[in-house]
Amino acid sequence: MAGWFSALSKTRNIIKKVFAPGANIDQLDIEELEEILLRSDVPARLTMDIVDELESASRRKSRKDLLSGMLLEALGESATFTWPDSQQPYVLMLLGVNGSGKTTTAAKLAKKAFGQGLKPMLCGSDTFRAAGSSQLRLWSEKVGCDFVGGEMGHDAAGVAFNAVEAAVDKSCDIVIVDTAGRMHTKTPLMDELPKMCRAMNKRLDGAPHDVWMVLDASLGQNAVIQAKQFNEVVPLTGIVVTKLDGSSKAGFLFSVRTELNVPILFTGLGEGEDDLVPFSPQEFVDALFGEAEE
Repeated sequence: MAGWFSALSKTRNIIKKVFAPGANIDQLDIEELEEILLRSDVPARLTMDIVDELESASRRKSRKDLLSGMLLEALGESATFTWPDSQQPYVLMLLGVNGSGKTTTAAKLAKKAFGQGLKPMLCGSDTFRAAGSSQLRLWSEKVGCDFVGGEMGHDAAGVAFNAVEAAVDKSCDIVIVDTAGRMHTKTPLMDELPKMCRAMNKRLDGAPHDVWMVLDASLGQNAVIQAKQFNEVVPLTGIVVTKLDGSSKAGFLFSVRTELNVPILFTGLGEGEDDLVPFSPQEFVDALFGEAEE
């Protein structure tokens, strides 16, 4: 399984003058630090606050410690997720644009649930593409869990309703609804999301109980823009960040917390089935500083 240090290597290389092992931030020019933080997609407001704080700090204080502390504060406390047992079944809806890694994330989450002795169901509600749910069906067979999907042209809300109904009938603990990848600029596809929520709630009060968005780390700040627009259509309750191991813009995670105020719950540190791990602010910052090498 990939670890934080290796997964953040591309971002760390961009900002290695600050974060590489042995770097001395106390000798680094403040303007250069500002440029480096912005290039790694740390949000402009947070970067300005960091620069102001470092410029006014006493030389007796370690600038490296101050920077680390500010980054940790910006990320907020770790939000630990556990599968709820108060709902039968618990329904989780995954959103995201094309190529963000939703389907793989859905499968990895189902595997985690299955490994904890729970009975998950995967729902493939991508009815916009031919064989849009075929990949998730294959994943369900690999995980060993139930699957409900829809054919191209079917009503996505109806597929979601059927999945919840089947999960109730089969006494499943969890339903993970993988929605079709859609661009945040395509109004008809975005309008489908509230309709799906209403359909699930009609069958099971309170469903979906959580709505998470899957963000591609390689998109940096563009991923935050996407999330904001999705959040306006269907309020988000959590974020999953994928492809962190291939991104040089991991600083955008600070924007997720400061601009969206939605907890980052899981991150993808690699392509393996077990490389979806709970997000740890401390491990994230330590790896950026080069202090968490396995």
